[in-house]
Amino acid sequence: MADEIHLVEKSRIMDAARIKRALSRLASEIVENNHGANGLYLVGIRRRGVPLAERLADKIESLEGKRPSYGILDITLYRDDLSTVGANPVVNRTELEEDIEGKIIVLIDDVLYTGRTIRAALDQLMDFGRPKKVQLAVLIDRGREHRELPIQADFIGKVVPTKQTEIIKVMLKEYDDVEAVGIFERP
Repeated sequence: MADEIHLVEKSRIMDAARIKRALSRLASEIVENNHGANGLYLVGIRRRGVPLAERLADKIESLEGKRPSYGILDITLYRDDLSTVGANPVVNRTELEEDIEGKIIVLIDDVLYTGRTIRAALDQLMDFGRPKKVQLAVLIDRGREHRELPIQADFIGKVVPTKQTEIIKVMLKEYDDVEAVGIFERP
């Protein structure tokens, strides 16, 4: 995203400690809601959903003594805006090492905005089988006023109502030099 170079940070809404606390709370809520970790399958949506899913798997393992199954979805070819992505979109591997049939899938992403990313993830997931249940966990929910599809998260780290012109940027050490969440605008 070349546009990201020109973004101006308006405010920092989460630092590393707040992200860590939010993920701890999300892990507890996921375990509580599902009566433990049995049958859980955490699936991170590329890109920043992947390290968030790994961290949640670690936290659930420390709570329950059992690490939930873990997988990765790359939804690039399932996007409804693929033609605007570019002539040669970069497609990474989807890695679902175990069968999803009958499992409780927890899709994990960094930001819930219009709902279109989640729709694409659901479409791809269903190509792999029929899970018992699909739940959604996000670090940031930008609010329902931005939804274009009837999708909502089951587990939310933080709700951040935003204007259409604002951008939420989740920065994680796996991809960025900093661990934080900020609200940005184009100058």
